[in-house]
Amino acid sequence: MMDSRLPAPDPDARAQSERVVAAVRDEIQQSGGFIPFTRYMELVLYAPALGYYVAGARKFGSAGDFVTGPELTPLYGAAIARQLMPILAATPGRQIVELGAGTGALAASVLTALANRGVSSVHYRILEVSPPLRAAQRATIERRAPNELAHVEWLERLPAAIDGVVMMNEVLDAIAPRLIARRSGRWFERGVAWKGGMFAWDERPLDDAGVRAMADARFPDQDDYASEVNPAAEALVTTIAARIVSGALFIVDYGFPGREYYHPQRSDGTLVGHYRHRVHADPFLWPGLSDLTTHVDFTAITHAGERAGLRVAGFATQASFLLGCGILDVLRDAGAPGSTDYLHAAAAVQTLLSPAEMGELFKVLLFARGGVNWRSLALTDMTPRL
Repeated sequence: MMDSRLPAPDPDARAQSERVVAAVRDEIQQSGGFIPFTRYMELVLYAPALGYYVAGARKFGSAGDFVTGPELTPLYGAAIARQLMPILAATPGRQIVELGAGTGALAASVLTALANRGVSSVHYRILEVSPPLRAAQRATIERRAPNELAHVEWLERLPAAIDGVVMMNEVLDAIAPRLIARRSGRWFERGVAWKGGMFAWDERPLDDAGVRAMADARFPDQDDYASEVNPAAEALVTTIAARIVSGALFIVDYGFPGREYYHPQRSDGTLVGHYRHRVHADPFLWPGLSDLTTHVDFTAITHAGERAGLRVAGFATQASFLLGCGILDVLRDAGAPGSTDYLHAAAAVQTLLSPAEMGELFKVLLFARGGVNWRSLALTDMTPRL
């Protein structure tokens, strides 16, 4: 049953969701009545022509389901550009590869800020699986940074070798995890069944020894504990890290170090949905219309990067990082104090920095390879917490 506090979809959106439900229901039936939650999340987010991220509905901004830092204000990208400058200067390739670039807002603001600070000849490459988002990214960059569009390239696959910076802004949280539960000393995989004309939770004994070992090492020693492990996200980070010849991997997302992620009191995991700027706990609400995410285990991601030879250059809250990058200096130049432009920019910066909003939950993790002589500009480095 839909939460009465959430707005109902219009008829076209409802019909789209019904098509997604039918496709997932068919796969459940063909799979013997059960699919792991990983597969459910992959289908409702990424199924061709159906999934949340590949269908045409708007996802980002005030008319979508959530707002990311780059869409709040171009000052976000302008501050990040200050961190990128010494990295690009130390890497001959001078390239930025962004995965999952959303509307293109981060690319536009970073390219504009770099150009304004005299950094030219940057090759900006975007890896994006969604055709509608690829079109939106091009339109955003053409509108906000028209002089930089010629330096942007869209990729079908990850480059074999990267000399520069890889940026992942709110990417890892959307990679489907494995949902695991310990019940009476036994391990189970959580999944989805079709019961009584609707999706429902189900559990099957976990038969993946590798995933069981991950859960056994990370979960607290207690029963009736359910959470996530994300071998796909960790494998992606290891793959990207192995392809960075010199430069950096820059990750921004919401999450915790491992000891906090798997706290004994967090016994139901971190899975949430995002629908029309509301966070909800029902993963079966309007499939294909609602985003699904889990928090990031930054300790696991750190180990994934280190396995490919990267070293941690810094780990900080988003607030500490943006302040260290001089976002207040950038704000000072946004307009005359008291002007409409300044007040709008100040409100956005407050959202980015506030502990009650994005400032503490979001973290920044930077990896480095090669002889680069830079470090994170964050005011406070939390690397020992990883």
